[in-house]
Amino acid sequence: MIEQPPMLAPAAEAESRRAAVYLVMAQIPEGKVVSYGELASMAGLGRAARWVGRLMSQLPEGTRLPWHRVIAAGGRLSLPAGTAAGHEQRMRLRAEGITIVNDRVDIRRHGWHWAEHSG
Repeated sequence: MIEQPPMLAPAAEAESRRAAVYLVMAQIPEGKVVSYGELASMAGLGRAARWVGRLMSQLPEGTRLPWHRVIAAGGRLSLPAGTAAGHEQRMRLRAEGITIVNDRVDIRRHGWHWAEHSG
């Protein structure tokens, strides 16, 4: 059973917002992806895609959260291919069976929808 975080007020303290994002991110199944905006919405943060992006850039080294499953809108991979993080993201996604074509993931095939998994 997937635990859905409560809707948070826009002024919710940063720690509560961060915890909500981490809770949802931890539940993204292998072989599935979500956009920054979808993750924000699922975490009860409305349209805070940019805030989620900033939060993701501050994840601690060695985190066990599946950060690689969070991508930009339209299935676009936002981490540049020539960077260590971009290479690692592509490698992890491919290892999970996700096909990447022209730095994009097919959202219809690999997109995670909360309702599908919330029972």
